[in-house]
Amino acid sequence: MADELWTVHLGLVEYREAHALQERVRAARQADAIPDTLLLLEHPPVYTRGRRSQPGELVMGEDWYRAQGLDIVDVDRGGLLTYHGPGQLVGYPIMRVTDLMAYVATMEQAIVAALADEGVAEARGRSSEGREVIGAWIEDRKIASIGVHRSREVTTHGFAVNVDNDLAPFGWVVACGLPDVRMTSIARELDADGHLPCFRKRMAHRFAEAFGRRQRLVSATRLETAIAAAPVLA
Repeated sequence: MADELWTVHLGLVEYREAHALQERVRAARQADAIPDTLLLLEHPPVYTRGRRSQPGELVMGEDWYRAQGLDIVDVDRGGLLTYHGPGQLVGYPIMRVTDLMAYVATMEQAIVAALADEGVAEARGRSSEGREVIGAWIEDRKIASIGVHRSREVTTHGFAVNVDNDLAPFGWVVACGLPDVRMTSIARELDADGHLPCFRKRMAHRFAEAFGRRQRLVSATRLETAIAAAPVLA
């Protein structure tokens, strides 16, 4: 089981519900009741603020965003404010990690490889572009973001790749701490929608490959059963 990566497709999940699931999966992973696990999903429209978020990122004021149907959630991941919405692929790897920097760099490599498989061959990670902000970029346009948290050597949070999602909400805030950042998506770069089903499979494959794991598709029900059976650590 040590070389397996459980991959779970969850569909559209409300952000707080997904965060609570991550915490339960992490507890099971810390107890070694399950192998490393990758949760793949989408969120309804929501802004999330990381541990380094600053006042002024929500330039219109919180009430304005909520009036547009956008939720706002403070989270324990690294990084700054970002947006999630339908059509964006979100990945939450719950993994035992000792070298956090190498983990993030490997995640970047997996995202770039999956984007190339989808036809976006120009994407590059932070390290190859000499950028300060982690994620995947196409020249000056950002297509993927990464933010993680680690507790007792097991991670939560992860990555978000803009696939077929609406990009307008990024322009209503200071996204990723970059006032002039230009966000892009697979749909925009390839001038066509409908990429999410195929890209989700490509991303799962490239992620498992990058980390040297054998992917095993697991249902949400199977995951919940394993979590329920996990011992509670003191």
